[in-house]
This record gives sequence, C-alpha cells and structure tokens, in this order.
Amino acid sequence: QVQLVESGGGLVQAGGSLRLSCAASGRTFSSYGMGWFRQAPGKEREFVASINWSGTRTAYTASVKGRFTISADNAKNTVYLQMNSLTPEDTAVYYCAAKTRTVAGFYEYTYWGQGTQVTVSS
Repeated sequence: QVQLVESGGGLVQAGGSLRLSCAASGRTFSSYGMGWFRQAPGKEREFVASINWSGTRTAYTASVKGRFTISADNAKNTVYLQMNSLTPEDTAVYYCAAKTRTVAGFYEYTYWGQGTQVTVSS
C-alpha cells in the first residue's frame, strides 16, 4: 500500500504562483511514478502532469505546459508541482496519485491522496 499526502494549496491572485507537494509513504518501491490531477466543482477530474521517480519522463496537459513544472525527489519520496502564471481557470482541488504497473504491462494510477484546494482570484 502507498499513502499520499498533498500540501501547499491556498488562495492566490491571478498571475501568482504556488508550489504543491505530495509526500509518499508505505510501499513506495511498488510505484513507477506520480501524477497530478485536478477537479473543479461540477467538472470531471483531469490529468495535469506526471513524472517517473527517476525524473527521466514527464508529461503535461496542454493547458499548463510552459506554466507548470513537475519534479520528483526520490530520496524524500516527494513530488512537487510548481505552478506559475496562475489563472482563475486553474482553480480546483489538486490530487496526487501513484502510478503502478499492472501484470499486463500497462500503467495505472492506483493510489490517491485527499487533495489540496487551489483558488485563483481575478
């Protein structure tokens, strides 16, 4: 099992920055990497960014590319999401998730944190 705890959310004005953290504990060696997702009220959860623990693979959704940066500290079992140039459309609850490999060879987000609120005012 893997336990995930997000932190760093808060209220910020448009154009500002926030840095989110996700601390992983438990059977962390079973995970390939981590991902960040977000969900706004009344909307579906969407993918934001992902990274493997070695930091050699990253991916971003188009709406945050160039503004957000995901990074991983393997020694600390912690993943970060640096968010710059924030807009009100970035307002959501942000979740981190652990990606594991299935027996069929595919990767799935198996474990999830409770989320941290990010609110961007205009």
